[in-house]
Amino acid sequence: MITIPDAEHDTLRLGERPLIVCDVDEVVLEFITPFQAFLVEHGHELQPRSFRLTGNVIRLSDGSETAAEEVDRLLEAFFAEQDGWQTPVEAAADSLAELSGKADIVFLTAMPPRHRTIRRSLLSRHGFDYPMIATEAAKGPAVKALHGARDQPLVFIDDIFVNLHSVKAHVPETLLINLMANDTFRALAPHPGDGVDIASDWMHAVELISAHIGSTGA
Repeated sequence: MITIPDAEHDTLRLGERPLIVCDVDEVVLEFITPFQAFLVEHGHELQPRSFRLTGNVIRLSDGSETAAEEVDRLLEAFFAEQDGWQTPVEAAADSLAELSGKADIVFLTAMPPRHRTIRRSLLSRHGFDYPMIATEAAKGPAVKALHGARDQPLVFIDDIFVNLHSVKAHVPETLLINLMANDTFRALAPHPGDGVDIASDWMHAVELISAHIGSTGA
């Protein structure tokens, strides 16, 4: 049993195998596309002007910018109803199933723990039956606490460069993979920087991970 401070999580039992820590939104579950549809249903629109939510959401009624507090409220409402909106990223389920034969897999999602139960159910519905941690804390310390002193290969997959560099700072030997499902917003994202591999899709991610863990996961 592994304890992750300040997070709600499933039971975590890691074997003597490589570990893949994987983000959820835009990595295994579509986020941008369903959130755009959710916003339109609630009288708003997300415009792809820069790589962020706040400042890019407008009111459909008059084209004015939606206040940050309202964006937060809409995001909270979306996560409360996520099981009716979010669907799997293409090839994510099959790719993780393949990788699960070589490594342990844990989801690390940047989400208020109060939404953990609904996300857990949503992931399981789509065949993502891997343990999950839901936390609003920085991902670097969480990955370090999870991996501990293990000497097996470690992989971290995320769409946000801040999270990737947080893990890099705390567990520098990690293979860092930047993966994002939405092509429009991926084109707006800043380069994740040195030491981060950019995967074009899940097939590419599997190639990178398999090369990194080699035969150690057999």
